[in-house]
Amino acid sequence: MDDAQNIPRIAALLADPARAAMLWTLIDGTTRPAGELAFAANVSAQSASAHLAKLVDGGLLMSQAHGRHRYFRIASTEAAGLIESMATLGAVTHTLDARQPPQPALVRSMPSQFVHARTCYDHLAGELAVQLLDAMLKDKWLEPEAKDFRLTAHGHDKLAELGIDSRQHQPGRRVYARCCIDLTQRRPHLAGVLGAELLALFIREAWVLRSAGSRVLSITPKGQQAFRQILGS
Repeated sequence: MDDAQNIPRIAALLADPARAAMLWTLIDGTTRPAGELAFAANVSAQSASAHLAKLVDGGLLMSQAHGRHRYFRIASTEAAGLIESMATLGAVTHTLDARQPPQPALVRSMPSQFVHARTCYDHLAGELAVQLLDAMLKDKWLEPEAKDFRLTAHGHDKLAELGIDSRQHQPGRRVYARCCIDLTQRRPHLAGVLGAELLALFIREAWVLRSAGSRVLSITPKGQQAFRQILGS
């Protein structure tokens, strides 16, 4: 099957305002009952049930039964990344403007751990991710290139110190150092091949720990020390 045929299918699921509201309510990685999602979308319980069934069938949500109630959460990091990307698309300016727009009310209500550090698809997101990208740009690991970034010679050396052999990277379809606008910070964090390699390193070296059933990442004491060195604080 041509993968392009999935685009209109997923787009149709996201195009309905009620379904979009339900997905946005779950973007913080929580699991919520159908009644709460119906309230968030301002629809009846019967209508919510139909919408939720479509989102589950479409692979965007997963459901679990607990007694008489059914609970829902976003099905995967890929689905969450898609929703985040669409929600922040309008904020993308392809510049590194230091000004930070005010956060929407839903973001202000999110758990502080989610806002600070979480996964976005296969890379680090949140306040920590934005700070790390700022530090890498300030220390000339990376330089802006069009809408994304270019790794400098100094950046190659710094990554080698961390155990990432960036000089062996073979160009492919995926951007190596991609600009991704952060959902909660409204500023760029690092995605692409390098973003994925860095998150894998952080997990492998136990700088961060995953949380079961959530995209939240916990920073270990070892990680706090390591990140302070990178951030220069």
